[in-house]
Amino acid sequence: MVNIKIQYLDDSIERLRYVDGKSDWIDLRAAETVELKKDEFRLIPLGVAMQLPEGYEAHIVPRSSTYKNFGIIQTNHMGVIDETYCGPNDWWFMPVYALRDTVIRKNDRICQFRIMEHQPKVEFEEGELSGEDRGGFGSTGKQ
Repeated sequence: MVNIKIQYLDDSIERLRYVDGKSDWIDLRAAETVELKKDEFRLIPLGVAMQLPEGYEAHIVPRSSTYKNFGIIQTNHMGVIDETYCGPNDWWFMPVYALRDTVIRKNDRICQFRIMEHQPKVEFEEGELSGEDRGGFGSTGKQ
């Protein structure tokens, strides 16, 4: 078990928890009500700051229903927060772009995260590849 120290923006932010055994991703919620117009960009505060253990990082992505429910997309597609972003003012945000007018209410679930160990050190070795050729990008077809 990995222990993570967490700080909430205020007492009205719903506390983080797993979704009843359905996934090992943890939902994050909007920390304030945000109204967005079509084509507007905003950093949506998530109401948490964390001190991740050394050697770990958080990966933040939209929930599968985020676009359908709110008409927003995450502009960096996947946010990565490493263990050095750990101070009392290092609040987490979700950068979003609105594709329609929308309102996101405080405590709406808008994204999710998981904790991952850092990638191990790698060394690249130049040379011709000897694996089986699959046919290049997009070669698996439509069906």
